[in-house]
Amino acid sequence: MHAKTLTTQINKNTQRLVAAVIFFAALTALTAQIKIQLVPVPITLQTLAVVLSGLVLGARGGAAAQLAYLSMIAIGLPVDANNIGQAAFFGPTAGYLFGFVIAAYVTGWLSERFATTNWWGHFVAALAGAITLYIVGASWLAAVIGWQNAWLFGVAPFILWDLGKAIVAASVAESAKYWINR
Repeated sequence: MHAKTLTTQINKNTQRLVAAVIFFAALTALTAQIKIQLVPVPITLQTLAVVLSGLVLGARGGAAAQLAYLSMIAIGLPVDANNIGQAAFFGPTAGYLFGFVIAAYVTGWLSERFATTNWWGHFVAALAGAITLYIVGASWLAAVIGWQNAWLFGVAPFILWDLGKAIVAASVAESAKYWINR
């Protein structure tokens, strides 16, 4: 009897999921670099990547993709929006980074249960993910600059942008699912 290699033991669906998790982690890193620099929180396209990872990969897969992204930062890669690597975990925007995992999970969980192929369901799930991100990120930011300033600088400037990102994510989610599962 000859031993099976690891590749033959992992089924095709698992291989696709791992590749998709890596893809969405890389997408989150890439979208961190597309930004409008505001202080203390820049506007990036990361929210789009985060909620899309949840919509496409589901709760666990989306959260795994965001954990993979945080792992890149943890090992010192400067893939965060401010290009500071591990120091990002100790700055005023760290709550948003940690919130990525929770937001992707919430988006995916809602999508899995209520929006299997429905655009409105995907849109609501994406909005819920963005709101989750605001709650986690602004809570951390408020510990540094107070609640009023956290709202003014960490939530209010992002609402319209994130509404647009939710529209885009809901619009491409089904196509992305098809692409990954083909």
